[in-house]
Amino acid sequence: MDSLPNGPSSPVDMVVDYYLYDYEYAEPPRVTSLQNAVPQRTFSDFGDDVYFVADQRGYESVVHYLAGQYLNTDDSGNVADPRLQLNKVVREISYSSSGVTVKTEDGSVYQADYRHGLCQLGSPAERSYTVQATAASSDRCVLHVFDQKWKILAIYEFDMAVYTKIFVKFPKRFWPEGKGREFFLYASTRRGYYGIWQEFEKQYPDSNVLLVTVTDKESRRIEQQSDNQTKAEIMEVLRNMFPDQDVPDATDILVPRWWSNRFYKGTFSNWPIGVNRYEYDQLRAPVERVYFTGEHTSEYYNGYVHGGYLAGIDSAEILIDCAQNQMCKYHVQGKYD
Repeated sequence: MDSLPNGPSSPVDMVVDYYLYDYEYAEPPRVTSLQNAVPQRTFSDFGDDVYFVADQRGYESVVHYLAGQYLNTDDSGNVADPRLQLNKVVREISYSSSGVTVKTEDGSVYQADYRHGLCQLGSPAERSYTVQATAASSDRCVLHVFDQKWKILAIYEFDMAVYTKIFVKFPKRFWPEGKGREFFLYASTRRGYYGIWQEFEKQYPDSNVLLVTVTDKESRRIEQQSDNQTKAEIMEVLRNMFPDQDVPDATDILVPRWWSNRFYKGTFSNWPIGVNRYEYDQLRAPVERVYFTGEHTSEYYNGYVHGGYLAGIDSAEILIDCAQNQMCKYHVQGKYD
């Protein structure tokens, strides 16, 4: 494929190219920077093994486990502390020397004694929101965080990719299984058109479930159509893939809609071409007393859950140094230094 300057020359070449790049980063190589992709730090630091998370509790259980280490929990282990607020849309953050006030879309107001606030904001998803942060001083001047051109530019430099795992259930199995057959590819003349398939006999015996992954433009297109239409497209693809098999109609389908979900507006960030450490430092940098965190601020693990976890720790340590030790300067190294 390195000898094909105009891109993959056949559907087979294209689906292999898609498997190597889009399947990992949710966007094609023409927009993905190799700076943060080669080597892939997650694999080089933690190993090449890829595991499917089959825990039915989902990642929400991770939130409750971590928060439960310092917040009150109920008998089931879920956080019952009012200081943890989920499914809230922040509309305004105001701060002064006496504290921080956060206002949410439903009219709720939350106040903190400390004069610094840590927000999981700053990702490209913010483009869809009208969050504003204001700073009150003795002369009542107002600072709008998103009037800071350098911050807006840093936000727009990064991509918010869309990665969709569609689960389809059937009354019986008609696909191959066994060692080396967990994945199979569909070579289409259209890049990313229901190309990567996975069976779950090992994870969920006798479940008769297939997973197909789509990304980027296909994800956005599929999110805007009905599940029945998506199911019809999938059935056509599967019957092309297995022409000699009796392929029954799917009995159920689950289509996540990360792009349409107002709490996400995408799945995870992608480091695009032309962006280096300078833009990353700006994305992560605080604006006055408002600090930013999230997987997109993880230097080595952006796009991953552990990236969000580790970035949260790093950002919290920066905030604590400022609040407790008065070490509040955040250095942004020059773009060409």
